[in-house]
Amino acid sequence: MKEDTLKAGEHSSSKKILIATGIYPPDIGGPATYSKQLFDHLPLHGFSVYIMNFSDVRNLPRVLRHFVYLLKLLKAGKTADIIFAQDPVSVGLPAYLASKILRKKFILKVVGDYAWEQYCQKFPSSKFQFPSLEKFQVERFDLVTELRRKTQRYVASNALKVIVPSNYLKKIVTSWGVSDDKIFIVYNSFDYSTILENRDELRREYNIDGNIIVSAGRLVPWKGFDALIETMPDILKSNPHTKLLIIGDGPERKNLDSKILDFGIKDNVIMLGRLSHEEVLAYLKASDIFILNTAYEGFSHQLLEVMESGIPIITTAIGGNREIIKDGENGIFIEFNDKKAIKESLLRLLFDKEFGGNLSKEGKGTVKNFSKERMINETIKILI
Repeated sequence: MKEDTLKAGEHSSSKKILIATGIYPPDIGGPATYSKQLFDHLPLHGFSVYIMNFSDVRNLPRVLRHFVYLLKLLKAGKTADIIFAQDPVSVGLPAYLASKILRKKFILKVVGDYAWEQYCQKFPSSKFQFPSLEKFQVERFDLVTELRRKTQRYVASNALKVIVPSNYLKKIVTSWGVSDDKIFIVYNSFDYSTILENRDELRREYNIDGNIIVSAGRLVPWKGFDALIETMPDILKSNPHTKLLIIGDGPERKNLDSKILDFGIKDNVIMLGRLSHEEVLAYLKASDIFILNTAYEGFSHQLLEVMESGIPIITTAIGGNREIIKDGENGIFIEFNDKKAIKESLLRLLFDKEFGGNLSKEGKGTVKNFSKERMINETIKILI
């Protein structure tokens, strides 16, 4: 990819865009980060941007919340030229219906497989062997899962254009029957808020010391946090001054808390819960190693932020991760939930600082290919 030099006003437009998103800051997550970036930067190019956040109605009963959200979209969408949904089901279906009723252009962004995610969350036990995303595409499941699958395929097929953040997800969406020529890859970028404090100052501020391993994400089964916790007793035998910080919240929280108590490692495994974006970046900068033991990743904003923070990455060769990480050059690949590989990779980085430094240096170079200016520029070309 080539760094672009998009300037404000280069693609001047008077179009009004209504962004339908499931989450928005202070919520943490890819759609929240992406929607905020569009809200901040598209007006510099003449767009009027309005945000409709599904979180505002999430407290309502399950069916009612979608109906109320549709009504809010119908009201806000009257003056919009484009309705741009950030997922194909929760906000995608109401947004598509609103676009049909109001006769507006409908553009969709797909960052994952909603039906697969919901199916996997039905089984909170870490013992559950969930299907890979590729296998999920060709097998049949329960009625509710099949309805979700049909909904996301229907919404994606009827969108004027579909934006995906990786080649991997383009292949997945193409397998839904969506025409290849209306799927556009726009790699994610990130807003790295400047953290002025250095590593030592941040450690004093957050009262942390020793070797710090950090991981972050929604606490869901496919993120593999339980395997990280189970690996920690072995890590502590070799390096007792090590702590694992886990950032995030989700349905697996109670199970993970119990596992930490069962292993007797509550002083070395700290569940930080949901943090602000700036706090996440500060913890990354204050840490020594980032690990993401994930079974599924469309394209991770988080990995870009870690690279910019200057610490080495251990993650899985899953989904869009292959489009960011080169094993042994700017990160280390492991198999999902392979506790032997997790242990060996962590110990190598804890003891071989020169190797970790080289990975971090290469990561700093990699992240330059994912600039915000490039992402905004490519998105505008699709919107106009």
